[in-house]
Amino acid sequence: MTETVIPIFDLRDHRYRSMTPSIPETLLEPSGLVADTRARPLHDLRISVTDRCNFRCVYCMPKEVFDKDYTFLPHSELLSFEEIERTARLFVSLGVEKIRLTGGEPLLRKNIEKLVEMLARIETASGKPLDLTLTTNASLLARKAQSLRDAGLSRVSVSLDAMDDATFRRMNDVDFAVADVLHGIETAQAVGLAPIKVNMVVKRGTNDAEIVPMARHFRGSGIIVRYIEFMDVGASNHWQMDEVLPSTEVVRRIDEVFPLEPVQANYAGETAERWRYRDGSGEIGVISSVTHAFCGDCSRIRLSTEGRLYLCLFATEGYDLRALLRGGYSDLQVSNAIAQVWQGRTDNYSEQRSNPAVRQARAERKIEMSYIGG
Repeated sequence: MTETVIPIFDLRDHRYRSMTPSIPETLLEPSGLVADTRARPLHDLRISVTDRCNFRCVYCMPKEVFDKDYTFLPHSELLSFEEIERTARLFVSLGVEKIRLTGGEPLLRKNIEKLVEMLARIETASGKPLDLTLTTNASLLARKAQSLRDAGLSRVSVSLDAMDDATFRRMNDVDFAVADVLHGIETAQAVGLAPIKVNMVVKRGTNDAEIVPMARHFRGSGIIVRYIEFMDVGASNHWQMDEVLPSTEVVRRIDEVFPLEPVQANYAGETAERWRYRDGSGEIGVISSVTHAFCGDCSRIRLSTEGRLYLCLFATEGYDLRALLRGGYSDLQVSNAIAQVWQGRTDNYSEQRSNPAVRQARAERKIEMSYIGG
């Protein structure tokens, strides 16, 4: 058997494969609505606040790549809270209504509550509060839940890939216990960071036996479990198509035990397909990026921790927004540059994945999820 060697230097080079957005000659006041080449609006902004994480999940930051010698970004390279707030305001002026803080593990960013407080003051173009949320592995959630809620965070999503402790410890690869994640979830729910969503990445042959136990545990709790197909994000997770368990199979397995019925999406572009228990005890979601692409109405853009814009989770290059933020340009100039980037967007990798030539061409060039956030 031939051992797969991951070119670590290539992963680090990904962080700098970017171009500086150009400033349009004619500047327009933001209208609150901007669309790409496929008429997809800009609705969601995901901000990675750190590239560091204290887990080494096998599908995201495998230990053989992100080891003790891996060089993370120095603090001086990261966007400051003031730069993040300014960027968020510019995106909101272009139509963004939802901001998700991600990482890495966002709760590792020092004084993250201060950033939450700054972002929580921003109102949408229609004068409503932002939908401000955060995705976490919950290792620090019990400690920070109250301060995050006090700062203005709306809700949280928590990553948990199994109820079985041995399976979960193998997947996070740092020996972190399920009980500690559940304690974080319970604390967050108690302080009002709700509705909580629990994200389970389903990898066939690794944790798919945990699909029904996850449903059983959270059913009736008000917590929504979302089952995510194992995706070919980045170049480090050894993705193979035969390890993908289709979401249709996830729904079938749960439906056999707890009957389900479909539910209409909350809004256009929602990533999760919704199902509810027929007995009224809650709902689940499935995210089918591999087997049922939702590129057609994708409304998300991602901002890396050092200020690169990425138009797709499976991107191979970004746009160096930090160069504009630190280059003395006005808000109007920067917002027009962002709008121009979005208006030129054509990304639809999930619709093209079935083409082996496309998949191979991008295999070693996609940006790591731990760098731009999930």
